[in-house]
Amino acid sequence: MSDLLDLAVVIPTFNEKANVPVLVAKLDQALAGLNWEAIFVDDDSPDGTADAVRNIARIDRRVRVIQRIGRRGLATACIEGMCATAAPVVAVIDGDLQHDETILPGMLAALQADDALDIVIGSRFVEGGGTGEWDRDRVAKSALATRLSQRVLDVGLTDPMSGFFMIRTSLLRAMAPRLAGIGFKILLDIMAAGDRPLRFVELPYVFRCRSEGESKLDHVVAMEYLIALYDRKFGRVVPVRFAMFSAIGVIGVGIHMGVLTLLYVGLGAAFLLGQIVATLAAMTFNFFLNNALTYRDRRLKGWRQMFDGWVSFCLVCSVGAVANVGVAAFLYDFRYGPWAASALAGVLIGAVWNYALSSRFTWGRY
Repeated sequence: MSDLLDLAVVIPTFNEKANVPVLVAKLDQALAGLNWEAIFVDDDSPDGTADAVRNIARIDRRVRVIQRIGRRGLATACIEGMCATAAPVVAVIDGDLQHDETILPGMLAALQADDALDIVIGSRFVEGGGTGEWDRDRVAKSALATRLSQRVLDVGLTDPMSGFFMIRTSLLRAMAPRLAGIGFKILLDIMAAGDRPLRFVELPYVFRCRSEGESKLDHVVAMEYLIALYDRKFGRVVPVRFAMFSAIGVIGVGIHMGVLTLLYVGLGAAFLLGQIVATLAAMTFNFFLNNALTYRDRRLKGWRQMFDGWVSFCLVCSVGAVANVGVAAFLYDFRYGPWAASALAGVLIGAVWNYALSSRFTWGRY
């Protein structure tokens, strides 16, 4: 058997310590006769996942780990892992044992048999595949997400939500600079980022139930999926992070007006006091929501980071409010347009200011 690598398997992980030795054993059995390596990309799991991989790597040179400090996100973890191998073909598989590793040889054989093929995808929805023991609600949500991605991106996949695929490494490295790295669905990013439609084939597999650890699926993951779709459709016009920052700002205006109405109209507080409290409430709301969504990949944690971030965000937004008023007043006084246009220009300048400086000084310091 040649010493050249045939295949790299990238496994993004977060709190999957118990599954690491099981998955390595399963890969060893499934990939018998092949030269392969397993690259675990761990987002600094507090349960010691990275150390569990290192313990195996000490006796098995096919296994290694990339421990990411201060960075989070499945998509970016996959990109880093896929770019870290010298193997000509790289697969991505979840670390929770829900993907069927036994079809990896078949995926590799399909790529080796057809030089025109770019990517092989494990699908739950082609004939022979299945979702295992999913309940009706999860099946319905997955079907909705699948239809949405097919409509928005027109990639022609039966399972565009799949996180189980194999791709030629040279192709992946070439498109890596164009990948957004947003959310949990890296396959959508890859399929939409190519300068030509990628040639693919889907192989069936049955999705397994998780036996160890906790599911990472939550409402934020669903939100990130929608964000990824937006980025691929409109991100070149309005960057997705700025769009999210602005949308949260609009919601913050509603929070401001609600608090002001409650204090001034409902409780009879002085207008100035109500305005100050409403402003702080809106800034605080915007800070926490931006931390959870807009900057999820570099969100602040711990009371010290959160407090420092909140203070810097309020200072940035205070200066942005001054810039907003100043620009609007200048344009209105010199009659460069109707009053509404002057006001909107001020809002835009303030939003850009807040976004640029908070990206640098609130979420860019850690």
